[in-house]
Amino acid sequence: MDIKDCVTFATEHPVCFLATNDGDQPRVRAVLLFFADEEGFYFVFLSPKDMVKQLKKNPKVEICFYNNAPDLSAAREMRITGRMELVHDSELTKRALKERGFIEGTIGRPLEPLLEIYRMHTGEGFFWTMNDILKEHELERIGF
Repeated sequence: MDIKDCVTFATEHPVCFLATNDGDQPRVRAVLLFFADEEGFYFVFLSPKDMVKQLKKNPKVEICFYNNAPDLSAAREMRITGRMELVHDSELTKRALKERGFIEGTIGRPLEPLLEIYRMHTGEGFFWTMNDILKEHELERIGF
């Protein structure tokens, strides 16, 4: 397995769970992947959110993508661990505004000044199934 397998799985299952640290307290929430490619896993966040403040204090995160299988025997998840970095790219910002512009209606104010794009560029991932329930430490790790 390699980064292409990770990108494919993340793209097919874009709703994932991202864990940050708030001091000594972990915080986890569901987030939506913006996109993934061989350069990393990209997310669109809003700067006033507590999550963004947590990322700025400690960019280390773990993200879990899950296939949401209705039958646990088919359940599969991919966990990736690494550091998030703020990306400054005008073309990505334009794309995010186009694809996520609907958020303006929810927040009631312009999206552009609040929008931040984060990427996990380097890290490590692994896939897990129910067959691996007691074997997590033995699973193949995929560096990227």
